[in-house]
Amino acid sequence: MGDGRRWGGLLGPRLGRRFGWLWGAYGTSALGTWLAFGAFPLIAVRVLHCGPVEVAALSSVGAAVGAAVAVPLGPWVEFRRKRPVLIAMDLVRCAALLTVPVAFALGVLTFLQLLLVSVVVAAADITFRAASGAYLKTLLPAEDLLVANARFESTAWTTTIIGPPLGGAAIGLLGPVATVVADAVSYLLSAVGIGATGGHEPRPERREAPRMRAGDLLDGWRYILADATLRPLFFNTALFNGLVMATQPLLAVLMLGRLGFAPWQYGLAFAAPSIGGLLGSRLARPLVTRFGQRQVLVVSGALRALWPVGLAFLGPGTGGLLLVMGVELGLISCCGVFNPVYTTYRLQRTPADRVTRTLSAWAVTTKASTALLTALWGVLGGLIGPRTAIGLAGVLLLASPLLLPRRTAAPLSEPEPAPNRS
Repeated sequence: MGDGRRWGGLLGPRLGRRFGWLWGAYGTSALGTWLAFGAFPLIAVRVLHCGPVEVAALSSVGAAVGAAVAVPLGPWVEFRRKRPVLIAMDLVRCAALLTVPVAFALGVLTFLQLLLVSVVVAAADITFRAASGAYLKTLLPAEDLLVANARFESTAWTTTIIGPPLGGAAIGLLGPVATVVADAVSYLLSAVGIGATGGHEPRPERREAPRMRAGDLLDGWRYILADATLRPLFFNTALFNGLVMATQPLLAVLMLGRLGFAPWQYGLAFAAPSIGGLLGSRLARPLVTRFGQRQVLVVSGALRALWPVGLAFLGPGTGGLLLVMGVELGLISCCGVFNPVYTTYRLQRTPADRVTRTLSAWAVTTKASTALLTALWGVLGGLIGPRTAIGLAGVLLLASPLLLPRRTAAPLSEPEPAPNRS
């Protein structure tokens, strides 16, 4: 009994069979995504013989257009049951990805098809994430949301550690198209897992207007900007995520080009530190229990901004490799704590009838800002050099903690879902 209580304290409370299926579905699709990490650029380069402009467009243009396509889906999904939407988005991503190996086998694969698939997957991904947050809020009471989000975060970092090496081996043996098939199958399995959650999902209240109006598209942003604590957090996460991701292509150019790191060293520099995300996500709940939600949110959010500037001092050899791994370990560890706390805080601050629109607006902004900053930093890297551009991003990130919430918001009063432990 003593061992059971000790493990229960470490792992958190049981969240029931329905959450277990949702968690398993998330882990399956996350693993598939990381198995196929980098597959589209490889297909573009090796199969279609595309240049750097086309390869960059796959990530930046695809994400930006996908975000634009997802804008009207948030208000549309808000007033529908979320589980069928989640299953549909999984099936859409599966079908879109499967067109790639089919076209490849028939010898008709084109860059335009890759770009269109990336747009569809990006839009479906945003819609899925928004709907899943709303579904989770109906599935669990508020006191269990942090435990659930910490488990999702832990799973995300676990798949980050094991997915790329397995995907790299599969690409070496079978080619990049094989990992696209694996990714598509993972979405199919995720749809099956979500379908197995079962149970009754309450139907959202009908909207007053019979049809969606143009102004409804901005509802998510209106709510975020009107909330005194969500507003700074919104700008903080958009700026932080955008600047961190914008430096990744420049870091690849610097490490694999001028500094002469081997591809396996580059992969190791980012895969190994992901263990910090696993550790951080496990510490999130105990830290919140001891110090409080806002304190952990602000401190971990500030600490994660201190690390990236160190990449400006990257040099060759073992010392440079250890520097990258140390910076990434510190950054990812802080993100591992911050992400589940901020995700939970955002859910708790958003009424149940606004969750999908709010999360959709948040994800659209994050994707669009990341695409914009990635393109901008690519230009800066060409003008002032990749190292200077990386350092500039690190300096700007030092100011991002100023956008963290400075005061505790009053909790929302809304009915809690019935606890589910079946």
